Amino acid sequence: MSNHEPDSPHFDGSRRLTGPNLFFSTTGAILEARGVAAKNDLAHQRWQQLASEMCVALGWDMSGINFVIRVHREMTSLVLSAPLDQLFTATEVNEWAWLSAVAYMHPELVVTNATNATNGTTERENDVGDMVAALARLRKESAAEHNPALMKLVAAAAIHQQSLLIDEDRVSIGGGVGALSYPIDALPVADKIDWTAVHAIPTVLVTGSNGKTTTVRLIAAMAKAAQRVPGYSCTEGVFVDGEQLAAGDYSGPGGARSVLRDPRVDCAILETARGGMLRRGLAVAHAGVAVVTNISADHFGEYGVDSLDDLADAKLIVAHALDKRGCLVTNADDPVLVRRSGHLWPKLALFAGDYQHTLLQKNRAQGGSVCGVENGKLKMFHQQTEHDLGAINAMPLTVDGSAAYNVANISAAVLAASMLGFSPAIIAGVLANFGRSRFDNPGRLEYWEMDGVHVFVDYAHNPAGLSGLLTVANHRRLPKGGRLGLLLGQAGNREDDDIEALAKTAAAFAPDLILLKDIDGMLRGRDAGEVPDLLRATLLLAGITAEKIIVGQTELAAAKQLVAWAKPADVVVLPMHNVEARALMHTWLDTRAAS
Repeated sequence: MSNHEPDSPHFDGSRRLTGPNLFFSTTGAILEARGVAAKNDLAHQRWQQLASEMCVALGWDMSGINFVIRVHREMTSLVLSAPLDQLFTATEVNEWAWLSAVAYMHPELVVTNATNATNGTTERENDVGDMVAALARLRKESAAEHNPALMKLVAAAAIHQQSLLIDEDRVSIGGGVGALSYPIDALPVADKIDWTAVHAIPTVLVTGSNGKTTTVRLIAAMAKAAQRVPGYSCTEGVFVDGEQLAAGDYSGPGGARSVLRDPRVDCAILETARGGMLRRGLAVAHAGVAVVTNISADHFGEYGVDSLDDLADAKLIVAHALDKRGCLVTNADDPVLVRRSGHLWPKLALFAGDYQHTLLQKNRAQGGSVCGVENGKLKMFHQQTEHDLGAINAMPLTVDGSAAYNVANISAAVLAASMLGFSPAIIAGVLANFGRSRFDNPGRLEYWEMDGVHVFVDYAHNPAGLSGLLTVANHRRLPKGGRLGLLLGQAGNREDDDIEALAKTAAAFAPDLILLKDIDGMLRGRDAGEVPDLLRATLLLAGITAEKIIVGQTELAAAKQLVAWAKPADVVVLPMHNVEARALMHTWLDTRAAS
């Protein structure tokens, strides 16, 4: 039943956890309980009792089974760990135990078996509260799912200290140039594998609220300059040695597996989005470096994330994959990250805007690595040596130093690259050139100038990202007194407060024209026009006059209209999120610039 659409008033989502996750470092199943019993302590206790009894009856080793109950604002996470080859069964155990607990606490809410039969409901619903009938069903499912060959391979890989990547079709051992891959229904006998041919490759996990893709691309460029064959996955696709293998959002487990199974790759840099970690857990159980760029208000209300602390904990799941000698790279300027990360990992590398930041000084004194800005220079302390990496204003990615958020992304990438063993000279060389061409970092701070009109295309998708982007735009327009045009929209799965915060951020920069859009393919449960209407209402309350706001166009049409409106010295800012619309806009801008 795993991964189904919600079909019960008592829970909303039931799925496998296929790797290290928010709750434990093993595999398992999670159910998001809703309804009248979701926050009832007695119902929680009953769920755990029934789930435990069913796990025992199925013959699972209870020494490896954990139960977690986490109450959130809108729902409750009920989580149990389970053997790798029993995850679909574990979701069924979880659902049966919870529905049975609800029936025990509130029998009036559970449909009777007689009524079920007339309504055509499933066998699972008919054995609610019936341990004997449910056990008979679940034993069949458990036996069908049991995979002795897989479990023997998992045990052998652990003995040889090698990681595995597993999905519905394939199992691979090791990574990149050191990987062996097999169909899941044709696994080899463990002692027939040439374990000398299997090894891991340097792997970096990158997450955060902003700057993930830029940081990933920077590290990959540094790896390329160091004569490595980098593979990376991000929200824009999968890339190996400069070649794009797939387009689209690959910041989840699928992208990580694609990179780590490519036989050319000897260094993997993997964007690791919050959603994938919360839905499935990490695909990668072993990494040498984990980077968390920052935390800002976004995605509240999803998967039990109700606060900045919740969001930080979700992002910091990447630390669970670090090897014993691994390093967590994080942002000393972010108080939430500092508070939530200090206890997670003994080896920290810290970056901040100020090289003399108190936490950076402390980390240097303890022999840790740091990176920050001092007297206009980017400085790094690593392996007891201080390095000058060049003037911030001379680094193209900083746009004359105005893109402070990219200074942070650069610092994070510098520390990650240093942990991979890349020399300061190689790192500095990349920083002096990366971003000079807009093709270095497509979709992020891309820039055109046409007849004196300045156009920026970016992925800014939350208040922090938009504020940074508009700060750069002001840096370009203010010296000549140009006007500011802005394209503004948001995905429908954000809460109203998040959408309003985006509009307030835009209003603070007093744009001369704002075109509001729905994002193609990102309504995500809202009606067409609902998000633009909410943005417009907030902009009006913030003091933007009605004649400066236009509502209701597609992303591409609105972007073109803004460019057509602009005059010399004006700046047009286009946060574009639909991949197809952005690609068409690129072509249109290139053609217009050439003519």
